[in-house]
Amino acid sequence: MEKTLLYIEDNYHNRRLVQKVLSSQGYEVLLAEDGLAGWEMAQQQRPVLVLLDISLPGMDGLEIVRRIKSDESLRHIWVIALTASAMRGDRERFMQAGCDDYLSKPLQVKELLTKVNAFFGANR
Repeated sequence: MEKTLLYIEDNYHNRRLVQKVLSSQGYEVLLAEDGLAGWEMAQQQRPVLVLLDISLPGMDGLEIVRRIKSDESLRHIWVIALTASAMRGDRERFMQAGCDDYLSKPLQVKELLTKVNAFFGANR
């Protein structure tokens, strides 16, 4: 099975950590450092899963997930929001925008692996 995912994140250290962790588990991790680049990569690469920071320069994560889920050729892509926004109602807001799941930052490696493995296993 294809194990390609896209991580859209403007923080270099977060991108590096997630890439290192997931690559060590056999995933191919595509990286984008802003919203516009991430949206373009999602359209071109059509990954199975997008890990999506919500606060991004260029285009925010909520706009990206709305575009993905409203595009007939992309809506099959799973989207997990990764964000430091952990206020009451944020999870619901992200899910309502079209995200399939949510992880709060700082990321816990075990939780990240559990979620990603679930999407590539049970959801496919």
